[in-house]
Amino acid sequence: MWDILLLIEIDSSDIIKINPRSMTIAIIVVDMRRIRMLNGSGEEFSKLGSLVGFMNNSFAQKIDLVVDIKTAQRLDKTLAQLIPKELGISRSRVQELITSGFVSNVTGKLINDPTSKTHFGQQVTVLVPHPNASDVLSENIKLDIFYEDSDLLVVNKPAGMVVHPAPGAYSATLVNALLYHCGESLSGIGGVKRPGIVHRIDKDTSGLLVVAKTNFAHSELAKQFFQHSVERKYLAFAYGCPSSFDRKLTQLSGVSFEAKGQIKMVGKIGRHKVNRKKMAVFESSGRHAVTRIKIKNYFGTKSSPVASLLECQLETGRTHQIRVHLNYMGHGIIGDQTYKARKRASFVTSKAINSYADSFKRQALHAASLGFVHPKTNQWLSFSSALPKDMESLLSSLEELNIANP
Repeated sequence: MWDILLLIEIDSSDIIKINPRSMTIAIIVVDMRRIRMLNGSGEEFSKLGSLVGFMNNSFAQKIDLVVDIKTAQRLDKTLAQLIPKELGISRSRVQELITSGFVSNVTGKLINDPTSKTHFGQQVTVLVPHPNASDVLSENIKLDIFYEDSDLLVVNKPAGMVVHPAPGAYSATLVNALLYHCGESLSGIGGVKRPGIVHRIDKDTSGLLVVAKTNFAHSELAKQFFQHSVERKYLAFAYGCPSSFDRKLTQLSGVSFEAKGQIKMVGKIGRHKVNRKKMAVFESSGRHAVTRIKIKNYFGTKSSPVASLLECQLETGRTHQIRVHLNYMGHGIIGDQTYKARKRASFVTSKAINSYADSFKRQALHAASLGFVHPKTNQWLSFSSALPKDMESLLSSLEELNIANP
């Protein structure tokens, strides 16, 4: 957080000589009213106010609040309610500020316990540091942008691009591209100057993502994702075709058939017990996950289709959710190199489908539509993305099976 950490003795007249642009100074003391000198003696630092004034100028924002909530409640909850929404400071960020020593009472005493209770009329000051520069490098990578304004942008991510830098993929990611594209328009999100990745899609999944450019947009969009009010629909090519006539599927825990042929899959998702890079469905552990599935088309014979085009709508957004749920149902996604369809062999009844599946080297999954409320205008925005070329080619190949089997 700090550029330089110094332990110094300083005369108050020297404070004005410090250039805040060239260095950051942190003085760590147990009692802010007294500084222990190097010789072991203690004396009052009468000019501490000047130092505090200098330090205050190094913060992006100083927020003075008066608690007008009559019911006593946790400090972090109270501050999250009182801090203006346009600043986009989430409750988790408030907790970080409290524990890091950036919240104080009217006398200047630090309040570093997020669980401490507030009272009506209490005066609290919150200091918000300038966001740290991201250590991720910007890269001039062309983006397929569907929409952009001063608050957010919607981008159509190609298959093969990682969303955020991670071990093994530190460059050529969506974040690298966004840093170059957005330049200085980015605000600090979570204390770091970077684009606000509100949600992600897998490296080999293509399609639409919304990205926040301001703290406020990030906070408001995150709330919509948490409340499951964002509309997200994916198109997937799967082995076989889910059917209510499949006894094994109808008896599978978490699967139910709804009106108009819609299938609801409810299954908790957690880390695989053996392969930690995979996720799996569990009955008693894991995170609640719901996917709704509609059959858009099937390929092969009506009585025994070898593949299908499915529309999958997310109610929740767990890691690998659609891939895990479809694989659990025995209708894994064509080309998925991580989750192999448990009943794939029973669907591969011809050399044609086998060759199509083997030649498709990524999961045939595309984030086709995205809808949400704009955090500032409150207008509903909706976007749709056509199938990428590789999935269009797969569709054409699979449709040939229907011609061969009228």
